[in-house]
Amino acid sequence: MARILIVEDDPIIGQTVDYALRRAGFETDVYQNGSAALEAARETLPDLILLDIMLPGMDGYSFAEQFRRLDKETAIIMVTALDQERDKVRGLDAGADDYITKPFSMEELLARVRANLRRVREREVLSNNEPIETGDLVIEPSELRVSVAGEPAKLRLKEFQLLVALASNEDALQTRQKLAQQVWGYEFLPSSRTIDVHIRRLRQAIEDPSDYYYIHTVHGMGYRFTPVPKEEADEAGGIS
Repeated sequence: MARILIVEDDPIIGQTVDYALRRAGFETDVYQNGSAALEAARETLPDLILLDIMLPGMDGYSFAEQFRRLDKETAIIMVTALDQERDKVRGLDAGADDYITKPFSMEELLARVRANLRRVREREVLSNNEPIETGDLVIEPSELRVSVAGEPAKLRLKEFQLLVALASNEDALQTRQKLAQQVWGYEFLPSSRTIDVHIRRLRQAIEDPSDYYYIHTVHGMGYRFTPVPKEEADEAGGIS
């Protein structure tokens, strides 16, 4: 049974979410203070965290940043009334995997929770894959390990899954919808911005230290994974 930490300063919302999750079969803990919730998260390492942004003690951005230094695999869904794109991007950059804005339905919340918890199943699938070697990149799914030019690359699990999904289909167009299904488990595309932010972080991790460009944008559609030497690409006028 998955354990979920609810961090929400509004007692009515917290109680409502807690009740819905318990009815759905999850174990839950509820905290209204960000600092207290962070200490609890460090001790219990829940499977998923529902995290408000505007909190007493410590805001959700700081919570996510500090928790990610300890744990890179627990799913974090930010739940907030802030719905500007810059707020969503800041939340994802802080370490969140997903973002849901208030008001929301319990059906939508439960769907997001279940989709993010599918990562355990997805990780088991990754363990059956053979290593992928391309360009100066080596991906070892069974070890959740990536190296670039012989040096280890630090990726969060979502970024790793995204890389495997792309590299397993070299040269093929991967639409945002397909990536959402493969990596996040969604039957619909929650936000193209979510995928784009993860792609940006992935590019920084594997391309900045590399002699190759790997991930290429197909505008309006998705991405294509093809190793292209940087020298060759730069001579041709760059790459998207």
